[in-house]
Amino acid sequence: MSERIVGSEVNRQEREQEAQLRPQNFSEFIGQNNVVDNIDLMVKSALVRKTAMDHVLLSGPPGLGKTSLAMLIAKALGTELHVVSGPAIEKKGDLAAVLTNLKPRDVLFIDEIHRMHITVEEILYSAMEDFRLDILIGQGASARTMQIDLAQFTLIGATTRSGLLSNPLRDRFTAHLNFDYYGPEMLSVIVLNNSRKMGIDLGEEAKMQIAQRSRGTPRIANRILRRVRDFALVNKKSVVGIDEVKAALKLLDIDDLGLDSMDRKILSVMKNYYQGGPVGIDALSATLGEDKQTIEEVYEPFLLKQGLILRTPRGRVLSESAMKHLS
Repeated sequence: MSERIVGSEVNRQEREQEAQLRPQNFSEFIGQNNVVDNIDLMVKSALVRKTAMDHVLLSGPPGLGKTSLAMLIAKALGTELHVVSGPAIEKKGDLAAVLTNLKPRDVLFIDEIHRMHITVEEILYSAMEDFRLDILIGQGASARTMQIDLAQFTLIGATTRSGLLSNPLRDRFTAHLNFDYYGPEMLSVIVLNNSRKMGIDLGEEAKMQIAQRSRGTPRIANRILRRVRDFALVNKKSVVGIDEVKAALKLLDIDDLGLDSMDRKILSVMKNYYQGGPVGIDALSATLGEDKQTIEEVYEPFLLKQGLILRTPRGRVLSESAMKHLS
């Protein structure tokens, strides 16, 4: 009982810290300029029309700011944000309950929308197009459809794999906006802004070191920044330099390319068990003892972007760069 209370308190503190680091308006949102400009225009149009904003699909790797942007959209519209996870919606009734509780112009954010079951997903078709729920009652010849009117709302779907969305669902989104990894220069701006929010005086070299080792992902940069803050507090450093950053990176087991222990394990298994490939994702998942979906959505995109893994018709293959890095 006490452990659950402590865990809940820790989670609450982490959520509060995370909220402090999130941008508070569109002008504070660093990078992803095309995405933010499109959203800003859509929000302003909805405010002028006094209707719900059009539905938006946000795609891209995890940790790039999709949830933060959804929060900013609801804030800019002056409405409430409702957050649900695609895998958590197991029955049609679960989604119907969420939809019927929405107020006019509210924003519904469905994370990992590609992992919703197709039978649950079908409820969204009429809800998105006509703001109506079509519910089948009964079976066989006596079956009939009951229609429930919904408040006009905005659906924001977030996905790390837009190709897994069904065509009927994808076509109902008015805007498809893609997030991409951040470059070191842009990420260094985020690191500097968030270090100030944490009360850390970060040196130039230290700032760039964090940016270069964060896999192009603000969420990872914030994780490193927290460990750097811990080192600075414990060692009573007023200015955080490169030594504190290197100590934090060593503790987090992040190497020069920004790879963590799991990234290197994937590369090592491909080299030592499969002679560099080709290897199928199922075989790789079984050898690693890691969920296939986690490998494909969390680890593989960065390894592909860095040119460490190549995808071929026969499977994944280690690149020359990966072989050099491992040796």
